[in-house]
Amino acid sequence: MTDVYVFKLMDRVQGVILKYAENVSEEARTVVPEGFNNNLHWQLGHIITVSDRVVNGLSGRQPLLPAAYTTFFAPGTKPADWQGEPPAWEELIEAIRELPQRFRDAYADKLDEPLANTDNFAKAETLGDLVMLNVGHMNQHAGMINAMTRVVRV
Repeated sequence: MTDVYVFKLMDRVQGVILKYAENVSEEARTVVPEGFNNNLHWQLGHIITVSDRVVNGLSGRQPLLPAAYTTFFAPGTKPADWQGEPPAWEELIEAIRELPQRFRDAYADKLDEPLANTDNFAKAETLGDLVMLNVGHMNQHAGMINAMTRVVRV
């Protein structure tokens, strides 16, 4: 696996996410469709939060996002339980736009770096394993965003 390939995959999934998310009406962003636990706003925040916590956290680096992101967007959270205002939609869109380049800047030529602690839920052994895990997670949520945008057309 090469850095170029991994980051091209991330670019591609980021493009798909933005393609769907940038054309969603303000009203549709907060709709929780029947059969779903979350809305499109949560989906974007979750992608950013998990990207930060999985790659930075599991590699022993400091997470970059404020802890409030975890309150709103960690696995198991949902908008129905939110206390207060989550980060704004535009802030999340900008974070998605910046994500691939931020990862390139931080991790280029380091993907073979072994993790200090390989006792993690993914059994990842290298930084590259974590980045690929993140790309897979982004892909999964891109599919959810695609499905949700079709259902919530408001």
